[in-house]
Amino acid sequence: MLFSSLGEFLDALEAEHDLVRIRTPISQDLEITEVTQRVLRADGPALLFESVRGASMPVVTNLLGSPRRIARALGASAVEEVAGRVEKLVHLRPPAGFVGAVKDLGGTIETLSTLRTLAPKRVRSGPAQEVEEPTVDLDRLPILKCWPKDGGRTITFPVVVTKDPESGESHTGIYRLQQYSKTTLGMHFQVHRVGANNFRKWAARGERMPVVAAIGADPATVFAGLSPVPEGVSNFVFAGFLRGEAVELAPARSVDLEVPAQAEIVLEGYVDPDERAVEGPFGDHTGYYSAPEPFPVLHVTRVTHRARPVYLGTVTGKPPTEDAVLGKAVERVFRPVVRLVLPEIVDMELPVEGLFINVAIVAIRKAYPGHPRKVMHALWGLGQLMFVRYLIVVDDDVDVHDLSEVLYRVGLQADPARDLEHVEGPVDQLSISNPVPNLGGKVGIDATRKRPEDGFPRAWPEEIRSDPAAVRAADALLRAEPALARLLGRSPP
Repeated sequence: MLFSSLGEFLDALEAEHDLVRIRTPISQDLEITEVTQRVLRADGPALLFESVRGASMPVVTNLLGSPRRIARALGASAVEEVAGRVEKLVHLRPPAGFVGAVKDLGGTIETLSTLRTLAPKRVRSGPAQEVEEPTVDLDRLPILKCWPKDGGRTITFPVVVTKDPESGESHTGIYRLQQYSKTTLGMHFQVHRVGANNFRKWAARGERMPVVAAIGADPATVFAGLSPVPEGVSNFVFAGFLRGEAVELAPARSVDLEVPAQAEIVLEGYVDPDERAVEGPFGDHTGYYSAPEPFPVLHVTRVTHRARPVYLGTVTGKPPTEDAVLGKAVERVFRPVVRLVLPEIVDMELPVEGLFINVAIVAIRKAYPGHPRKVMHALWGLGQLMFVRYLIVVDDDVDVHDLSEVLYRVGLQADPARDLEHVEGPVDQLSISNPVPNLGGKVGIDATRKRPEDGFPRAWPEEIRSDPAAVRAADALLRAEPALARLLGRSPP
């Protein structure tokens, strides 16, 4: 089933008993965070808070806080199924033509229909514009304050739309928006993001940048806003691919941008190139408060919404959190894109403990001397993987998702004197260990087996392996001793 709106997805989750309506009154300040975090840690359902004190609309949280709901939102039984779709897409050969395209993508008419519906569908208006507020008053929204020392209430899950003034291409990103007043918000797009790059271009022209922030878009559009879609590829096109149906876009009422027509709430406005205000502190995914810093100011000039809108929020913090679950899903979905650029990569893992950007583990088919270092530098030059601080390369027979096995290989097979690659480069703006913001050290660890051609003078020892005959004898014994098989946690062979 495809979900063209947040409401449709909520209805489906409720029918599947994966959404709970909470009617007990609750505060948008700190209390929703506490309940949400407890439920998420228990792998619980999405939460619809129907009685938020002082608010005129309900709040939904933990919407995509489990892999099963992410897969459900994208019309799949598992996230790996979505990755499979992406893999078929990236291996499409453009010269193949109509018949070849179908063959390359699995030969199904369904997949061909998906390709035809990638482009957004333009409509004159949509449910997101059913009601236009006579005046802008952000206090009317149940904007959350998540952590005690946050600088203020913050819109945590908006799909923010900006446009490149040179190419006219629009881009979406999930950028937090701290409330300053009834009409202004802090525009927290980090220096490396596409939204910030668009802003720099508008500022160089001395012009205000138009902005739209959609709250409560359909889940595929939200997921696309989180995804590292390459520049030049529309996030709305990618969202259409994910859901197999075009995203409806309508003209904004007051700025030259398009808005997701099926969203719950739309904020329209502009960012002045010369205006800054302090944003933060804010409890971030690092588990620490981000430092207060000056950021551009978003002036909201128009608010539209559905007749009965639902406010979508999320909570960031030290994992497990919803953004951590989403980060893992993004990693799996975009693995085929990384492998398209570096086909020698067999698998990769961005551990939750590494906050999805600080630590990466890749398994490769090593083919020549220096191959692991080639992969390291290629990954450091690939999109948001440029932020990885610790990059571990292992052989193709190592399970990168088994951290015990990976640490075993690092401790045993990497020599600190010769197998570390130390470089300096861009790091995530929220990184706390680097003395200078946005710039820091990185280390690559070659934990592969060494060969003579790698300049390793000694013979590499042979690994201990079980004797095949002994394995067969043990299997026979387990067939004869079911109690022992149960003790070992397996069924008798």
